[in-house]
Amino acid sequence: MSSVVAKSKEDEVGNGTMHMGDGLWNFRAFTFLILWYLFSGCTLFLNKYILTTLHGDPTFLGTCQMLMTLTCGFIQMYFPCGMYRQIIRYSRPPGFYRHMILVGTMRFTTVVLGLVALNYVAVSFTETIKSSAPIFTVMISRALLGEQTGLMVNLSLVPIMGGLALCSMNELSFDMRGFMAAMATNLTECLQNVYSKMLISGDRYRYTPAELQFYTSMSAMLVQIPVSFLLVDFSVITLAVIPACILNGIFFHFQSISAYVLMDYISPVTHSVANTAKRAFLIWVSVMLFGNEVTVLSGAGTVVVIAGVLLYNKAREMDLQRRPTVVQFEPKFFEQKVEPC
Repeated sequence: MSSVVAKSKEDEVGNGTMHMGDGLWNFRAFTFLILWYLFSGCTLFLNKYILTTLHGDPTFLGTCQMLMTLTCGFIQMYFPCGMYRQIIRYSRPPGFYRHMILVGTMRFTTVVLGLVALNYVAVSFTETIKSSAPIFTVMISRALLGEQTGLMVNLSLVPIMGGLALCSMNELSFDMRGFMAAMATNLTECLQNVYSKMLISGDRYRYTPAELQFYTSMSAMLVQIPVSFLLVDFSVITLAVIPACILNGIFFHFQSISAYVLMDYISPVTHSVANTAKRAFLIWVSVMLFGNEVTVLSGAGTVVVIAGVLLYNKAREMDLQRRPTVVQFEPKFFEQKVEPC
């Protein structure tokens, strides 16, 4: 296990170099992209099995996911398992608890709003709404991080968003409550990703993926536990559901922490593009696993998404060549005194 002992404010940063210039061409970045896709698929399909076959409760499932990310995140703060370089802190970074509470609240809000959306509209409609995530990420990244994207990069997002919309637009059902919840879910998820990127790739202080996982899960659990006691009928929870929920929570932990590690190598917009491509990929995996009907729109949408991702990579490369800049992710309005442990 490699570790860094933070003897001073500067040492606490650990390896302060940015990986963003390498992007997905970096071997570790590409490895964690594959792991992110793999664990996302495991989580998604086990979600479907628990909710449809075992008739599990969505709120109970969400609570188990947060509980497992809390437990596994605590373990990985001391045993990184090669995912990151451990930092032993003698003091907390500026605004540590405030940042953790904010991200934890966003995680909880995203889960709750997602459940509300699914209660009123079809999954395909929710995925169509989420296809607009890259453009939300561009706007939020510009507001929070000052990151600017070129015209060609912005234009390349159009086929990516449109392709996913084509993949998931079968049997759309519209309900204003579901639409508003899906849009709010999209916004909070994008905001959470950009904010997490700022914390993981900070110019002065860098939070480890396990710290984000543990402390944000703890913040989310403070709200989620009372909600679970109010909404979940524990008398109908069967013994068969509990092991499945625990396994699902482990998959969800590795899905989340893989995404956090990946954030240190790529920009929030690239992360959003990868997330959009992941959704299209999982749609096709579900077709192969569950024998869902393949439509012309699904096939066309997949081709458009792949073409859009290739265009985005080329546009991003051209943009970086024209405007080589070092992105700093530590806005001045977050500076505070260092808080003691």
